[in-house]
Order: sequence, then C-alpha cells, then structure tokens
Amino acid sequence: MNLLRQVVAMAAVVIMLQFFNDSSLSAGAGAAAQPSPGYYPSKVIRSMAFSDGYNNLWGPQHQSLSQDQQALTLSMDRSSGSGFKSKRSYRNGYFGASIKVQPGYTAGVNTAFYLSNNELYPGNHDEIDMELLGTVPGEPYTLQTNVYVRGTGDGAHLVGREMRFHLWFDPTADYHHYAILWNPDQIVFLVDDVPVRRYQCASLFPDRQMWVYGSIWDASDWATDGGRYRADYRYQPFLARFQGFRISGCDAASSSPATCRPVPASSVGAELSTQQRDAMLWAQHRSMVYYYCQDRTKDRALYPEC
Repeated sequence: MNLLRQVVAMAAVVIMLQFFNDSSLSAGAGAAAQPSPGYYPSKVIRSMAFSDGYNNLWGPQHQSLSQDQQALTLSMDRSSGSGFKSKRSYRNGYFGASIKVQPGYTAGVNTAFYLSNNELYPGNHDEIDMELLGTVPGEPYTLQTNVYVRGTGDGAHLVGREMRFHLWFDPTADYHHYAILWNPDQIVFLVDDVPVRRYQCASLFPDRQMWVYGSIWDASDWATDGGRYRADYRYQPFLARFQGFRISGCDAASSSPATCRPVPASSVGAELSTQQRDAMLWAQHRSMVYYYCQDRTKDRALYPEC
C-alpha cells in the first residue's frame, strides 16, 4: 500500500511540473506576441495598383509586374539591381508597401523603401529610409531606419540617424507591411501598423517635397556586419517582392504647405495614442539592436537631439 501511495504521489508531482512548464511556455509565447497598436492605417488607406502610383526608375529588365498590377518583383544579379519611383512628389503623408524578402544567403543585398529628393537637390538632399539588410544563413535580417536632412547623407562624412531592429518575425516567410508616416513635426516608422520609431527634431527635420522609392541593390560595403559579408552572386538572382502599395499624402504639385493637412497618426489625431506608444516601447525593447544616440563613437555636436 505504501509503495502504491508513493507511485501515485510521484505521478502527481510529474503532472504538476508538466502543468507549470506548459504554463510558463504559454506565458512566454504571450509575452513575445505582437501587441495591438489599436490603430491600423494600412486598413484605413486603400492599396493601389503599382502603375497608379509608380513608374520604373532603373533596371526595367529586373522588374516583373503581376497581370493585375498589384504586385511587383524586383531582382538583382551581377549585372544590375532595380528600382521604382512615385509619379508625384509629396509634402507629407503616409507611404507604405508590403514586402517579402528572399531567404538563404542574401548578405550585401539591400531591399529599400524610402522617401528622397536627391534628384531635385543633389548634394544637399533629404531622405527617410526603411531598409531590409540581407544576411547569412542562421542570422536574422536587419531592418534599418534612417533620416538624412539637408545634405547629411551626402559627401564622404555621412551623418546618419540610424535605428536598427531584428524583427520579431521572419520577413522571408510572408509579406509584412512597412510604412513611413511623415508629417510636419514627426516621422513615424511602422511595421505591420506597430510604430517602431518616432523621429522629432525641429532643427533637423526634412520639410521639402520628396518622392517615394523602392529598390534592390548591392550594398556589400556596409549592409551586412559592416561589410564583413558581401553579396555572393553564386546565389543570384536575389528577389524582393512588393505589393499592397499605399499612398495618402499631400501632392506637392497641387497644394501649398499652408493647405497640406497631415495624415492622422492615430484615431485621436496627430499624436500617437498611449496604446501605440506602448507598442512602440515593446518593439524597441524586444527588437532594437542599434540606436545612434547610444553610440559613443558619434560626435554629439552633430546630434543635438541626443
């Protein structure tokens, strides 16, 4: 009888341990789950056909447009990459696209979605970047966000304002929506409608008209581990898939700065809601791997906002 009781007691302990293990695993999975931002601009702003908003810019032989013009594939090989550009320039607005990048060895490959006026102000341009930087097998992609203002991205000595992330999902497994909300007093970078970064600096803020661009190109000199790993064209072609093109902005050709109304950042207006700010803190705490204001090698005189 005593032996039987011992066996029953041991079985009970095993069941309890299994219960607590399962509970802790479930809690961990819940903690890692993407929080709801409470506001979904990608659902509010309708997607458009590629040809309604964009034209090829370079590498047309490396572009493949779906029959319904809703999806575009860019490719890069040893001969060239490819890029596109919006038909109009904008004074502010919301600009987004759903992107899926290639798995495997993609070191040196830069898949970019960004705003720029480099063609209008060469040598003194503004730029707002979202870049998916390729990697080597076993290591995650890096999402780099960056802001250049009035020439800080020109010349030999760049003054970048980078914030980088290792995303909480695999960007090669499915499409995810990447967006830039550029308003007169703030820039918000969003991933699947979760704000991951907000940039505000009144003295260094892009306020001139910009176009929207997308591209795939060889950035081997710096993109992967500071240039340690370079593009290997034994794995070509490298592909970047775009769909879900969304633009809601103030067209520079048909409006003045005084008449431009900013796109709402949240359901309550121009500011991020408390729920959005909490989601942004979650993303930065969980996934941010670099922030320029924390880089002690930077010359702080060039970064007054830090």
